[in-house]
Amino acid sequence: MNKKVLVTGANGQLGKTIEELYSKNDAHLEFVFVSKENLDITKEKELRLFFKMNKFDYCINCAGYTNVEQAEKTPEIAYKVNAEAVKNLAEACKETGVILIHISTDYVFDGVKDEPYSITDLPNPINEYGKSKLLGERYIQSALDRFFIIRTSWLYSKKHGKNFYKSILAKSKVENELTITTEQKGCPTDTVNLAEFIYQIIINRNNEFGVYHYCDEKAMTWYDFAEQILIENNILESIKLVKSNNYRTFANRPKNSVLIKSKLS
Repeated sequence: MNKKVLVTGANGQLGKTIEELYSKNDAHLEFVFVSKENLDITKEKELRLFFKMNKFDYCINCAGYTNVEQAEKTPEIAYKVNAEAVKNLAEACKETGVILIHISTDYVFDGVKDEPYSITDLPNPINEYGKSKLLGERYIQSALDRFFIIRTSWLYSKKHGKNFYKSILAKSKVENELTITTEQKGCPTDTVNLAEFIYQIIINRNNEFGVYHYCDEKAMTWYDFAEQILIENNILESIKLVKSNNYRTFANRPKNSVLIKSKLS
């Protein structure tokens, strides 16, 4: 019997990747993709009615407020989307028996640890974005028994959305020199690989619910990642790449957000 899967935040880079890879090629899953225009998850009554009218088996929540800098200046927006709306989703899933797969972030950690972070490490976010995402996680854990919270890091798509990968390529076309920070270390993660991880959870009917870490397994700085992007696209020789250890941002950011990848059984 086919499983019906709701994907929220369908216009984002992960939502578009899932749609591209799986919506037309799988006979066992029926996907329903919704953006904010189709379904505003901050509106509780509309959300609950939508869930009651449609019989879903899974909900993949790709929706999120990801502007880390702006979240410091207007945190209420981040909390509305990353926490309160997630609470709405969790309650709707609880009422209708839907398994929630929620995308969270490495920014729930403070970055002071020298080693990579595991799922047993206690979160301690140092910016409003991370705090709002952690509160969303806690709402899910309070409301549901059947859920997957997937923390990922430095997510990028080569084709969809706005991200570091595409920004570096765009800048390389108009600038001869790029100054990139070496102050932060993480694991850049391709949406294609994260989409596959989520897909495997569903088709294998994984019932080991809880918190997972998923990332591509090569740790690097933003400078290293920029260098990798330029090499991959055969343009490193035409660009001067400059290291910087003076990365100024309004929001505090974890210097180490490398995650230990969880293994599915």
